[in-house]
Amino acid sequence: SPLLSFPQTLFQSPDEGWQVYTSAQAPDGKCLCTAVIPVQGTCSRDLRSHQLRQLMEKVQNISQSMEVLDLRTYRDLQYVRNTESLMKGLDSRLKVAAESQKSLNAKSFQELKDKMTELLPLLPVLDQYKSDTRLIVHLKEEVRNLSGSLLAIQEEMGAYDYEELQQRVLMLEARLHACMQKLGCGKLTGVSNPITIRASGSRFGSWMTDTMTPSADTRVWYMDGYYKGRRVLEFRTLNDFVTGQNFVQHLLPHPWAGTGHVVFNGSLYYNKYQSNIAVKYHFRSRSVLVQRSLAGAGYNNTFPYSWGGFSDIDFMVDENGLWAVYTTNQNAGNIVVSRVDPQTLEVLRSWDTGYPKRSAGESFMICGTLYVTNSHLAGAKIYFAYYTNTSSYEYTDIPFHNQYSHISMLDYNPRERVLYTWNNGHQVIYNVTLFHVIKTSGEL
Repeated sequence: SPLLSFPQTLFQSPDEGWQVYTSAQAPDGKCLCTAVIPVQGTCSRDLRSHQLRQLMEKVQNISQSMEVLDLRTYRDLQYVRNTESLMKGLDSRLKVAAESQKSLNAKSFQELKDKMTELLPLLPVLDQYKSDTRLIVHLKEEVRNLSGSLLAIQEEMGAYDYEELQQRVLMLEARLHACMQKLGCGKLTGVSNPITIRASGSRFGSWMTDTMTPSADTRVWYMDGYYKGRRVLEFRTLNDFVTGQNFVQHLLPHPWAGTGHVVFNGSLYYNKYQSNIAVKYHFRSRSVLVQRSLAGAGYNNTFPYSWGGFSDIDFMVDENGLWAVYTTNQNAGNIVVSRVDPQTLEVLRSWDTGYPKRSAGESFMICGTLYVTNSHLAGAKIYFAYYTNTSSYEYTDIPFHNQYSHISMLDYNPRERVLYTWNNGHQVIYNVTLFHVIKTSGEL
């Protein structure tokens, strides 16, 4: 659009960052603006923090080496002390033997040999001492280098120490996210390059964070596979998920079908295997709070997305609440979008989009609009949009880079304003560009 001007970058890291695009005033007095938002936490994954982490690991390794060295030196010193009297005894024997050759008969010669044999284990100990001396010189050099690196970073950072700097970055991030939340809803106009968070699991699966806005819940859930699965891994934070640490396991009472699960306000909403039943499972109490059939909804690969995988029923959450995307025989296989009550799982209202579900690669909701991809394979794009607020649709042409060429889950998270994707055994996120119209008074 000619109204859009150059990007003004608020915070930019090498791969992803904040970009706010602003425009001149529109003729009707309105200001048009779009914004791209990164996932929370990406700012802390910058180069400087990476360098500091590496330095901290080096310090840890050096201190461990020092401890090992200390233990070994102490043990070897004890051994040297114990053999000291043996060496003195041998020394006096050798002096006597050297002064009077006659006294060195076969018996006393054998005794001398035995004493020498007792001292043989001392040789490797002394060798160890020599290599330890070299190691100490190496460690000294490492410590000197580390001190220099830390000093350089400290000078570069100025008055702030690392912890304080990180806190300031996190506070800035939180403020930027709060600002984005105030912008309210917008129309999807672009998708960023993919950011691969982790490569794990099988070809198909789903992963997610809580979609409740606002929420301080940082947990990440991981569900590998598309049918008969019951095992959900819950990680404490995104960082724990990346490293594969700090997780607990939930064993669902009913197995799932497909990958269209969503977590909203601490509960998992999913499709029960071999049925059109929606299940609400609460993580903290580890119990099913409610389950209800979606009347007429196809299941068991009757109306899946183009990749199959029992993906008949897809749950989603956007700024407007909980949705179920599926189809029925009555709707001739076209995608049905239903608003669902998150407490009772009752369908509040439904829309027939007219788009055949089997032709769709995947779909997701943003601000009450269903966006559909034309394929799950390489070369896919966001091809179709259905607006529930006006019950109308349009064909779109929004490209996105399908890096690993097989998407089996694609979901929007309104809290973080990003797309979560499972792409051929890779867990990937995309930032989104939403087009906002803001009145010049600053009100939405």
